[in-house]
Amino acid sequence: MADIKLPYGKGYLDVEIPDDRLNAVLVPDIHNYKPKSSQTELVKQALESPIAFPRLRELARNKNKIVIIASDHTRPVPSKIIMPLILDEIRQGNPNADITILIATGFHRGTTTDELIAKFGHDIVANEKIYVHDSYDDNMMVNLGVLPSGGQLIINKMAVEADLLVSEGFIEPHFFAGFSGGRKSILPGIASKTTVMYNHNSEFIADENARTGILEGNPIQEDMIYAAGTAGLSFIVNVVINSRKEVIYAVAGDFDLAHQQGCEFLSNKCKVSSLPSDIVITTNGGYPLDQNIYQAVKGMTAAESVVNQDGVIIMIAESSDGHGGEGFYRTFKDERSLEHILSSIMNTPKEDTIPDQWESQILARVLKKARVIYVSNAPDELVTDMHMIPAPSIDEAIKKADEILKKQNSKITVIPDGVSVIVHPDKN
Repeated sequence: MADIKLPYGKGYLDVEIPDDRLNAVLVPDIHNYKPKSSQTELVKQALESPIAFPRLRELARNKNKIVIIASDHTRPVPSKIIMPLILDEIRQGNPNADITILIATGFHRGTTTDELIAKFGHDIVANEKIYVHDSYDDNMMVNLGVLPSGGQLIINKMAVEADLLVSEGFIEPHFFAGFSGGRKSILPGIASKTTVMYNHNSEFIADENARTGILEGNPIQEDMIYAAGTAGLSFIVNVVINSRKEVIYAVAGDFDLAHQQGCEFLSNKCKVSSLPSDIVITTNGGYPLDQNIYQAVKGMTAAESVVNQDGVIIMIAESSDGHGGEGFYRTFKDERSLEHILSSIMNTPKEDTIPDQWESQILARVLKKARVIYVSNAPDELVTDMHMIPAPSIDEAIKKADEILKKQNSKITVIPDGVSVIVHPDKN
């Protein structure tokens, strides 16, 4: 009997799986990686030796308006470690700099004060200028022209007006952008709703290169890197974290080259073999990424790459924040046919992309391949509305999966952290 701990909210759920049913437990090497330096030292070292750029303190000299883009409450970026070091580095070069921290919410809801305190600590929230981006606030936007895809590049004017634009963030596998971090701080991070929606259009989402771990040829990334360059993103500080949300690697410097180096490190540590099964159990890595169903789609895509056609995915996500997107929710509640959902989305012109369409498209794609049993704190009715099957526990979920598959001995693959893996048919 295998006893496996699965991240859930700020804790864990345990599941016992008989040895004769367990096909594999897919854990990336990154969770076993042990850096030689502390979290703080890793970030300091990156700041001291930036890639293809002078030190940030040198860049900050003679600059007045400096904007630091930071990730929002949905991302487990260890900003309590990173942000003080960035601020100190800037002030070492320019003690009188006018610094604003711009929260990159993308298309998410605004970050609350309590969430800012949890992210940065009381001192930074009390003593620094912090502005939460709102993608719907057209008065705060500037049009910078046309993206390679043909969409309009419209972003927050605070970034455009900055004398020096910096961003902090973390790099993780991303289910359609390939990897997070780097250029994503601009698009979707501080972009207008118009720009975000065009970039997340159905054609791009359906592209075979818009998948986890792929940057080259990814149409979504091509727009993102153009946006970052056009916006004048000069310097990034990005980290890689483990399952305990601890910094294990850090890069700083040029927004593209530093990001590439971070992605290469991560890719080498996150690849796992697919080892397909009829039942795949996965998670969203716990808090904060398992706060809602919207975010949980990410973990489902890892399982999608492993589960057999017409199999069952058991998704473990606390979902204390409910569905996470009204448009996303209504798409599934109001239409019971997955075929109709997908055809409607695919027939939507790029310029008419609606909020959360991309998440609906990916969830519908997953649901076309497998039934999804959802273990969470979300109301059963909500889960059912989203075309999934609620279950109060993992054990009950496995029983339901056996009933669906009409057999009691189906092989089970477990992915303890679905957002940290890059699934390949062959690890090598």
